[in-house]
Amino acid sequence: MKTFYVTTPIYYVNREPHLGSLYTTIVADCLKRHKRQRGFDTFFLTGTDEHGINIQRIAERERITPRQHADRIADLFKKMFAMFHLDTEHGGYDIFMRTTERFHYEGVSELWRRVARGLSPKGRENIYKGFYEGWFCASCAAYKTEDEYKKSEVEGGSPRCLEHNIPLDRVSEESYFFRLSDYAETLLELYETRADFVRPDSRRNEVISFVKSGLQDLSVSRLKTSVSWGIPVPDDPAHIIYLWIDALSNYITAIGFGNEEREKAAGFEKFWPAVHLVGKDILRFHAVYWPAFLIAAGLEPPHTVYAHGMLLDGEGRKMSKTLGNTIDLEVLHRFFQTDAIRYFCLREVVFGQDAKFSYEALIDRANSDLASGLGNLSSRTLTMINRYCDGAVPSPAISEEKYLAAKRAGVDPDPSGLASAIEHARDQFILFIDDYAFSRAIETAWGIVARVDKMLSDAKPWELVKSDEQRQTLNAVLYRAAESLRWLCVLLYPVMPEATAKIFEQLGLEGSPGQLSPAELTWGELPEGTRINEVKALFPRIDKAKTMAEIEKMDEQTEGTRATEADAVQGSPTIAETKPEPPMRGATEADAVPEGAQSPEGVKSFIEITDFAKIELRVGEVLTAERVPKSDKLLRFTIDLGEESPRQVLAGIAEYYEPEKMVGRKLVVVANLKPRKLRGFESQGMILAASIGEEGRPVIATFTEDVPNGARLK
Repeated sequence: MKTFYVTTPIYYVNREPHLGSLYTTIVADCLKRHKRQRGFDTFFLTGTDEHGINIQRIAERERITPRQHADRIADLFKKMFAMFHLDTEHGGYDIFMRTTERFHYEGVSELWRRVARGLSPKGRENIYKGFYEGWFCASCAAYKTEDEYKKSEVEGGSPRCLEHNIPLDRVSEESYFFRLSDYAETLLELYETRADFVRPDSRRNEVISFVKSGLQDLSVSRLKTSVSWGIPVPDDPAHIIYLWIDALSNYITAIGFGNEEREKAAGFEKFWPAVHLVGKDILRFHAVYWPAFLIAAGLEPPHTVYAHGMLLDGEGRKMSKTLGNTIDLEVLHRFFQTDAIRYFCLREVVFGQDAKFSYEALIDRANSDLASGLGNLSSRTLTMINRYCDGAVPSPAISEEKYLAAKRAGVDPDPSGLASAIEHARDQFILFIDDYAFSRAIETAWGIVARVDKMLSDAKPWELVKSDEQRQTLNAVLYRAAESLRWLCVLLYPVMPEATAKIFEQLGLEGSPGQLSPAELTWGELPEGTRINEVKALFPRIDKAKTMAEIEKMDEQTEGTRATEADAVQGSPTIAETKPEPPMRGATEADAVPEGAQSPEGVKSFIEITDFAKIELRVGEVLTAERVPKSDKLLRFTIDLGEESPRQVLAGIAEYYEPEKMVGRKLVVVANLKPRKLRGFESQGMILAASIGEEGRPVIATFTEDVPNGARLK
């Protein structure tokens, strides 16, 4: 049996799930379902990348272990995939891969040993020990050359990553190196002989240009004293295997490389090589480093590395929490059908290119293509069969003596014209899917929708039913429409598995369209006399104005109260309700009130020292400040808390403080408060202020002495 193995990137657990991870996984899920329909034995991998200095630092800030942090984010990804029906239970991924799995440690160690045993194309050892000195970005998990960072404007300061705009780490330590420089000619030959190895062509050209510009040997380990969260180098536990060897190896360890248990469950020999779907930002790792590692280990490179573009907002800007223009997955799930989201991602986005994604565009596409298109065709066809044919699929035949009557009604007595057109569309659909041209494939299917819809409008079954002479014509028209729906269900199943299954069931057919191969469809196999089931609307029209108003309201909705924010949003509790109680006496732990003491007047209740310890107060310096559009009370700050990147914090103090005068001030920030949205912007903390007088005038808490950014208050 033919096999097909498709992977998404394993998503790094430095951030929660977002639209980009949903998009790539939808594409992979579509491919798996289509290939499985056509008789392939398929395997679909997604998961999380969980090691590295970035995760170690996040865990240290959260005062938990790296494993606890990884568990939390991995669980969020699993819940998100289940929410959008991409999990195993709904026919989605076959494995949620985690790089903290024990079998992965075994497989990575085996890959390292194989690479280390071999020689490069120039006859030198693949891995050697040396000394590395350079700039490293923890968020990119990559070392940066001079053209990949922005030099600091401050003398002696660290340069900043061009991608993440965070200070780079200066690394100066012993390291193992992979002799990547010896693999340039081998890689170029791979790209030349296998034109489909890197796709699309624009990305292939970028990769070729990068390799031709000269490859440098790659540092592939870090000292454990610098990075402890990772997989030890075999036979040298003082070193930790560098993130990309660890992460990229998941594609083979998940199916059994280096581990008998996974080999039995999946099968490395059976499924490898894979099709990798990746974002263009990580193309170099997958198209240059990964095949070089595999060739060095004597293994076959991937089948294809396909880099897709970025999803931009409706105005063509890169989505970011700072700009407040991200798509909220909870909002997406609440207001839109899963199949509508899948359809939009696959139809609106040309795979491999950047594309705009907005709630408004999703509503427009769902209404025009789904409610007024496929949904309307299904509803009107099945309703007319119920009404005019007693709920049973009619006969497709038009007898020769009724040919003239059919022609007078504008209906061709011979169905072969429609059948040939749909068969041609089917063939084109399959070719486009095989070429990853999902948008064009769906466009081809919608050509069928338009043709059949026009056939019904031209034939006017509601008029044909009035004439006994046209009974065969009526039956034939409705049969052709129903048979076209059956074909559309099979073609579009990978795009919209739930909606097509519902149409299939309403047609009175057993099983699932996913069990039928589009390549093997034959016109006329819808059995005459099949009883139609209850007809239900598939895609109710979305009230755009109402839905957008609700999304906007949800976007601005806040939970709980904060002393400097609660009065900034319409409908929040009043100042009097949020006004803080007088402070408890005792500024330090040493002054804490003894156990069993009574609360002094004005204090509602005591808290334990362990309760106070949960609150993380840190010193932050305001880098930028500006007013929030359409708000009289909110200011938006970027604040340096001594972390890898500044935080965005909103505060309801615009009536009392001018933004330009806030820049450079040192503030007290609640650093471990759960983020929430205000006016479409995510606030990642809270500024502390006193509340003075009946009007609750805020007075910012600050310092009379110089304190470093990120210092903790106790």
